[in-house]
Order: sequence, then structure tokens, then C-alpha cells
Amino acid sequence: MRDPNRPKPPKIIAIANQKGGVGKTTTTINLGAALAEMQFKVLIVDLDPQGNASTGLGIEAEDREMTTYELLLEEVDLNDVIVQTAVKNLKIIPATVDLSSADMELVANEKRSFMLHDALRQLPMDTFGFDYILIDCPPSLNLLTVNAMVAADSVLIPLQSEFFALEGLSQLMLTVREVRQTANPNLRIEGVLLTMFDGRNNLSQQVEADARANLGDLVFNAIVPRNVRLSEAPSYAMPVLAYDAQSKGAAAYRALAAEIIEKNRAVAA
Repeated sequence: MRDPNRPKPPKIIAIANQKGGVGKTTTTINLGAALAEMQFKVLIVDLDPQGNASTGLGIEAEDREMTTYELLLEEVDLNDVIVQTAVKNLKIIPATVDLSSADMELVANEKRSFMLHDALRQLPMDTFGFDYILIDCPPSLNLLTVNAMVAADSVLIPLQSEFFALEGLSQLMLTVREVRQTANPNLRIEGVLLTMFDGRNNLSQQVEADARANLGDLVFNAIVPRNVRLSEAPSYAMPVLAYDAQSKGAAAYRALAAEIIEKNRAVAA
């Protein structure tokens, strides 16, 4: 049971889909930047060994001395592992390829599914005053992703607007159900986010229609379009909100942030 004297905990959202290239990291970075722009304090946890969220926020590989690997497997000072990005109100725990071996090392630990849960809820975390923690999951349903789901309040699922997009969802939903039954009964689906959407394309429109027919209110109203500025921003190590604040990609992630805030206000009411 949580200590009533501790401050209100941050909302923890895992951004997950076992398919690669669906916009997980793009969503993590830009949703984080949009929430930070709205004056919320945000932490991104890079849980993908590729470390793309870290690179996309300008954290050079040589500057990643302490990472999510150490957070999970060693006792570290949070001040050493939490790094300020160039974006005000947005911090990150970076990742390196070392994280790819964490899966193997976690297997031997009896608390293997709860390592991230415990790390994000330790007492020193209160001093940072985070409002949101966003976890960028790897593109697989491995032990790292399970750790993210056990640690999270909810799962946000980016869904690429392409053929067979919905087919991969069933396995992810099954994993969410298993985590609910075994480790985190309060885990819920934050929502499904349509990404790489081309309104001129019949296929994109069909995917949207199918998603809304099958998933109803779980599908966000906000839709992330195919957008050149959104694709260019990571190569400049910036969120699109900083790279081109007026772009359609930036507008989409601002709309997503507003929708999440509104949704959670309604739940809390």
C-alpha cells in the first residue's frame, strides 16, 4: 500500500507494439515534448537497446555512462541516471546496446518482472516531481516489455496505417491480459494511436475504419500523419515540436497530449 504522506505519483505510460517501425519512439519523444510544452514534468525511460529515443533527444552515446541497464540491474543514484534533455521539463534515462543482455540476466532474478516497477517507485524519485513517465519499449514482447507493463498504469499502442496492422494487435492484447492476471491488475489500455496516416490513401482510411469498428473509443481521435518534418526531426536530435513547431506532425502530438490529459481528468473525476 502506498504511503499517504508521499506526493501524488506520476502517471506511467508504456508505449508498446511488438512490430518495429510503427512509430513507438517517435510517439514517445513527441508526446513527451508536447506534455513538457504544457508545463508537465516528464521522464522518458528508454527501454529499447537500440537507444533511438536517447539519440533522438540529443544524448550522445559517449554521454550515456549510466543507463536503464544500471537502473534495472544495479543500485544507482537516480541523479546519475536521469539526464536533462535540451527540452525544458523533459528528462530521460538513456539506453545503450548493453540493455540487450539485460533480458538474459533478469531471467535468473525471482523479481524479474518487477525490476522496473520497483526502480520507478523508489523514494528518491519523489524529489523530481514528475507528472508523467513514458516508457519506450523494444519491438518485441520480451521480458523488458513485460517489465514496462508491470511498471505502467497504462499501455499506449501506436498502430501503423497499413495492411495487416490490426493482426499484430491480438498478441499484444493477450500479453496485456496476462500481465493484468499475474502482476498488474490495474493495467489498462491508454489508447490506440493511428500513425503514418495518409488521408489521400484508401488503405489508411480503411485501417482507420476497421480500427474504430473493432476497438471503438480505444482509438484516439488524434491521428499522426505521414509528415516529412516528423521524419527529419530525429536526424537533428530534436522532437518535431522543436524542429518545426508549426508542422502537421507537431500539431498531431499536441492534440494527442491534450486528449490524454482530458481522458485522465475524466477518469479521476
